[in-house]
Amino acid sequence: DIFDSTPVYENLPEKARKILLLPDSSLQGSWTCRDETLRMKKLTEVLKHHLGEQSPTGDEFMEAIGSLCGSEPSYHWIDIVGVMNRRIPHSWHQDTGRSRGGDTKTVLLGFPKEDNYSGVGVFSHAVKLKYEKVSSKEHALDDPVVYSGLKIDDEYIVRPQFEQGKEIVMFRDV
Repeated sequence: DIFDSTPVYENLPEKARKILLLPDSSLQGSWTCRDETLRMKKLTEVLKHHLGEQSPTGDEFMEAIGSLCGSEPSYHWIDIVGVMNRRIPHSWHQDTGRSRGGDTKTVLLGFPKEDNYSGVGVFSHAVKLKYEKVSSKEHALDDPVVYSGLKIDDEYIVRPQFEQGKEIVMFRDV
């Protein structure tokens, strides 16, 4: 739903669509559902199937998750998946290094690769900063701040645990 209803993907050639929908591809777009018509039809069906008729619509679910982002969210989503059979170089980064409205948060909704999973590795790992590190005003909003080559001792790295009841992680990106 979210892929098919993101305007930038609406008129993709079938070949490009298939490549973007491969299991190890990451997608991005807008989760905002401000239209009058139901946008997340498939998600609505899944929620009703598993939660019953009183479940939220897919649009209501996405808006509820998005509302956790703060008063001035970017409405940007990215589907981050593990890349299979390739080594990807790691760089510590901030998603934006900014906090629009002063309360902006990055929100991660986790989906493990198997049912009843409990452990680390579903969410990105992070480092809790002692002081806020805000990017300069010249830095483009919604452009990651990359710290190439930065080494951080393992004792300072936070690896969020995923399990039932802990499907969402939220943090400030400054």
